[in-house]
Amino acid sequence: MVVKIKAVIDRFEGEYAVLLVGDQGTHMDVPRELLPGEASEGDWLKINFELDREETNRKKKRIEGKLDKLKKKHKKD
Repeated sequence: MVVKIKAVIDRFEGEYAVLLVGDQGTHMDVPRELLPGEASEGDWLKINFELDREETNRKKKRIEGKLDKLKKKHKKD
């Protein structure tokens, strides 16, 4: 499932853009480098959130591997 919301660029503060997100206008600071180069104050953005199950599983396996190594090392001591 993809969650789609809209946000407006309220202002820029240094290297960050202050976005007003969704119907409540929740503030979100976003690094300016993540926005399209031509983005300016007052521009509206489409934001999509999508779960990345493959990356989540890769990271879980990596962490489990590290935990297993720590457990084995602890048993030897």
